[in-house]
Amino acid sequence: MDPITVIATASAAYNALKKGIAIGRELQDMGSQLATWAGAVSDLEFLAKKAENPPWWKVGGNVQAEAVEIFAAKKRIQAQRDELKTYIQYSYGQSGWDELLRIEAQVRKRKQATEHRREEMKELATTIVVVTLVVLAGVAGLALLAFILWSAQQK
Repeated sequence: MDPITVIATASAAYNALKKGIAIGRELQDMGSQLATWAGAVSDLEFLAKKAENPPWWKVGGNVQAEAVEIFAAKKRIQAQRDELKTYIQYSYGQSGWDELLRIEAQVRKRKQATEHRREEMKELATTIVVVTLVVLAGVAGLALLAFILWSAQQK
């Protein structure tokens, strides 16, 4: 999951929503596009939260570049949200906008419970592996040093 993929997904769903609204489709009939767009928004929020507190082994310029991408994507999503609000309120009234917000909240909760949790678990597993390898390398280095010192004393 990266910001570029997320914004591409959101933009595709957003364009489909705009076309559907323009031709007069009912909001309920565009449920998959709404869910896709809301899912991308949720993914972007998750990425932004992760970028604020990256793991210690992921420090550097890559994190800063990702933060800039996320910032730009958040601005683009906000512009899409504002435009969707205008379209939906104009076409379906406030109840249509309220429905979109409800769908978005449902998708966000579902993603937090499944996909985002899975992503957090993968990151935790990676951190555990990295820490284990560092500790094992340190122990091996100390064992090698002890062996070299012991060998030097035996001569």
